[in-house]
Amino acid sequence: MAEFKVNYRMAVILKNQTSDELYSRLSAIGLTPRQARQVQAAALKTGFIPRQLPDIPMRLMEKLAREVMLPHLNLTGKVTSPADGFTKYVFSGAGAGLFEAVRIPLMAGEKYVVCVSSQVGCGQGCIFCRTGAMGYKRDLLTWEIVDQVVKIAADSDKRITGVVFMGMGEPFMNYERVLQAARIMCEPCGLAVSAKAITISTAGIIPGILRLADSGFPFRLIVSLTAADPAVRLKLMPVEKKYPLHELVQAIRAYCEKTKNRVTIAWTMLRGVNVHEKDARDLAALLAGLPVNINLIDVNDPVGRYLPPTDQERAAFRDYLRMHTGMPVKRRYSGGKDIHAACGMLAESL
Repeated sequence: MAEFKVNYRMAVILKNQTSDELYSRLSAIGLTPRQARQVQAAALKTGFIPRQLPDIPMRLMEKLAREVMLPHLNLTGKVTSPADGFTKYVFSGAGAGLFEAVRIPLMAGEKYVVCVSSQVGCGQGCIFCRTGAMGYKRDLLTWEIVDQVVKIAADSDKRITGVVFMGMGEPFMNYERVLQAARIMCEPCGLAVSAKAITISTAGIIPGILRLADSGFPFRLIVSLTAADPAVRLKLMPVEKKYPLHELVQAIRAYCEKTKNRVTIAWTMLRGVNVHEKDARDLAALLAGLPVNINLIDVNDPVGRYLPPTDQERAAFRDYLRMHTGMPVKRRYSGGKDIHAACGMLAESL
């Protein structure tokens, strides 16, 4: 489609609001709710401000083109793993710094999930994470989050069926924009990703967990725990100092009670550190009575400070967890290690 010249001084940014909000902003020029949905769909699926759309008069389209802007991320790098087909994309956006997203193939590449970033860098400082070593740089804007999926969808031969906020950054430290991006992604006239296929991961930011519980949206929640002993967790995840385990578990309980949804507990396994039977017993005591799933993830530390568990350690720890917690336990495959696209490895590099 042809594209009108966009006036970047205008305030209405496509990819930044839901279709209802777009209608609210543009009803003054005569746009109807149905037409707002058409504009939203065209902007997200074609990447252009269209010259014409069915049932929208040309004069209205010309007015629209003068009122909106449609910014784009710049793709600065892309690499696909020959080992497992994970693809890492490196973007620049409206502010300083590069950030990364990962396309994850499912069912032998029949569909994709996109792992998106919510910040440049991360301020949580988990010692086993390369992104945490970068420190916090800035929050991403709503459209910068949404456009990661738009750009990757345009570059993909199969449909994007899910989105996980597990890339660079702590999503709940950019709560408003993350939730807004998720709302846009799940609109039928947006990216049409099911709300139940959108997952938000947190290192344990309690206010964000409670706000998500009150939001009314069925987005899934993953909480990265990694240790059930407060002293051990504090050494691994500095967030423990501000949001201690006993308060975090209370927040998870409140979330489960309010939403009736299970929470996934992510446990990054570090050889010789948190894969003992005592760790399983501590976790069982901590989470007693909570409806959770447990995901086990091998640490990915390219500098070798922390190593993943041995096969024997991993199998034994899984068995301990099943025996002591009685909760569903799965090992989560963290792909793209060879291209630094796996969990904990995103740090502006190819």
